Amino acid sequence: MKLSIAIAFACILLIGCQNVEKPVAPENLIDRETMIQILSDAYVGNAARSINNRLLRTENIQLDSVLYRKYKIDSAQFAASNAYYVSDLNGYAEMFGDIEKELKKRKVVVDTLIAQEARALKRRKDSIRRQDSIDGKPLSKINTPKNSNKPSLVDPVQEE
Repeated sequence: MKLSIAIAFACILLIGCQNVEKPVAPENLIDRETMIQILSDAYVGNAARSINNRLLRTENIQLDSVLYRKYKIDSAQFAASNAYYVSDLNGYAEMFGDIEKELKKRKVVVDTLIAQEARALKRRKDSIRRQDSIDGKPLSKINTPKNSNKPSLVDPVQEE
C-alpha cells in the first residue's frame, strides 16, 4: 500500500515537473519600455475609472481604446506581447518594479503641479487682500464712523 502511494506520488511529481518552454516572441512584439508605459497608463486609467466611472460612461470614453490609439497598437498585439512577457515571471516581476518606479515619478510630478497651483492661488488671494487694505488695515475699518458698520466716503478736500 505504501509502495503504491509512493509510486503514484513519484509519477505525479514527474508529470508536474515537465519542461515549460518560453513562447516565441510575436512578430509585432511591443518593446519592454513601451510595455511599461502602457501598463503604467493602464493603472492610472483604472484608478481614474474607480474615482469617476460615471463621467467615463456618460462621455463614452473607452480607456483601452485610448491606450491603443496613443501607442498605435491593437488589442491582439497587446495580448500577444503581454502573454510573452508573462511567460517569464521573474522578468515580469522586474517590469512591475519598473512600473512602480514610473508611477512614483508621475506622482511626484503631479504633486509638484498641485503644490505650485496651491501656491499660485494663495498668492492671488494674498494680493487681493493687500489691494483691499491700506497700511495693513482693512478698507472696512478706514473712515468708518464709530456708530456705523458701513464705510463712509470722506471728501479729502473738506477734511483740510
